[in-house]
Amino acid sequence: MNVAEVVGATLAGLGADHVFGVVGSGNFHVTNALVAHGARFVATRHEAGAATAADAYTRLSGKPGLVTVHQGCGLTNAMTGIAEAAKSRTPMIVLAAEPAATALRSNFRVDQDALARAVGAESDRVFGPDTAVADVARAWRTAVGSRRTVVLNLPLDVQAAPAELTVPPPGVEVLAPRASDEAVASLAKVLAGASRPVFIAGRGALGARSALESLASSCGALLATSAAAKGLFAGNPWNLDVSGGFATPLAASLISDADVVVAWGAALNMWTSRHGALVSPDAVVVQVDDSPSALGAHHRVDLAVVGDVASTARAVAGVSSGGYRTDTVRDRLATSGRWRDVPFEDWGDSGHIDPRVATVALDDLLPTERVIATDSGNFMGYPSMFLSVPDHRGFCFTQAFQSVGLGLASALGAALAVPDRLPVAACGDGGFLMGIAELETVRRLGLGMLIVVYNDDAYGAEVHHFGPHGHPLSTVVFPDADLASIARGYGCAGVTVRAEAELAPVAEWVAGPRDVPMVVDLKVAAGRPSWWLEEAFRGH
Repeated sequence: MNVAEVVGATLAGLGADHVFGVVGSGNFHVTNALVAHGARFVATRHEAGAATAADAYTRLSGKPGLVTVHQGCGLTNAMTGIAEAAKSRTPMIVLAAEPAATALRSNFRVDQDALARAVGAESDRVFGPDTAVADVARAWRTAVGSRRTVVLNLPLDVQAAPAELTVPPPGVEVLAPRASDEAVASLAKVLAGASRPVFIAGRGALGARSALESLASSCGALLATSAAAKGLFAGNPWNLDVSGGFATPLAASLISDADVVVAWGAALNMWTSRHGALVSPDAVVVQVDDSPSALGAHHRVDLAVVGDVASTARAVAGVSSGGYRTDTVRDRLATSGRWRDVPFEDWGDSGHIDPRVATVALDDLLPTERVIATDSGNFMGYPSMFLSVPDHRGFCFTQAFQSVGLGLASALGAALAVPDRLPVAACGDGGFLMGIAELETVRRLGLGMLIVVYNDDAYGAEVHHFGPHGHPLSTVVFPDADLASIARGYGCAGVTVRAEAELAPVAEWVAGPRDVPMVVDLKVAAGRPSWWLEEAFRGH
């Protein structure tokens, strides 16, 4: 065996089962080694799609996804997807071929360590045949144990060297940090005195639903999530859904009236707190996180608790207080708890459909077992707020970097992570066309994916941000594109929708057999900005 083969065999042995990438000469052998040892290779059409799909796969499967790229240009092509993963603390490994140390004039030479560090990823390397297994195991444990995206550089000369496959050195068992007795007592005291407590759970709480629901029940707390954790409390009658810019008017009102807000594994960043305006200045704010650096990083905190979310919630269990769970609140949530329950004026006209009308209709058409992946842009609140999901594995929100163009590849990774559900990609026309290379991948893999494009023939966010101030918009608007015809050119089904009745072909496709993907070109009414847009631009 050589080092490339040892690397592939070791990763497969550690549990890698899906690897996404574009194969070139530098990563050819290591990719084939992974396949030979049981991993599934998913060939994407662009490295950015590979990194994004691996990120989504990891988030929803709970298993580390792998990316494999050529040296130099293969890595730079993948950087946007790697940045999104790193900012989201996705435990993912990028296998990046690298010119030999002696190849100083290689066309492919760039500072790959600096590239990784620049976007917040960890950089590591396979240093030689004698350390190859240990180097791979170290990278794996950094990714999994510390929830980090790791770029593992594979120098070409090292890959070719003879090596022996050995058993990886045993890892050190790291137990999740338990909150101190003093912190638990302080949190219990705050909750015991609360009249209107609200829990906001983030990505760090995804494995703690049962513990949080039990504690919330005893202390009468209402339940909300960050956008990244949408669906965590789906089906709970006290669920407010998403806190922040996507919150319903009722949810925003109830959160604003809370006298205690506890963030569980949630950053309380500007999106979740509406730049701090959503939480009352009189409310006691508690933040529970296993990372001390996260505490108070975005929002004032009156009590900071370092600890694992689930164990901390269990330690505080049994606290009883009056709580927020009144008959009045229950009735209001039952009648006005969803965005579709909020009356709105239909913005549609003879040639365009209101995106809210379209999304509500799609919500009714789609099966309950679905997984939604959203791109970024002016449109993104519509699928995020009007499409329901069965649980947190039904929603993939790759928005940590706010890059347009990741939606389709995110849906690809999500579809492979939860293959028993209908995958839905929600994109704007700009993001869809930017990432359209992966439409071929979706078609080639035979995925029955519904791709909904909110098409306003523009970069809508910029139109609505700069247009009212009289700025010229020719740089951000485009001629009408027939996306349904383009989709058919890829071998997909395609339909153009300008009115709700024109969604009938979508219903027929959903009914089966869904043997090819379907692209829905929603010609959306775009005369008004989305209401979360102003908040988004405040963060620029």
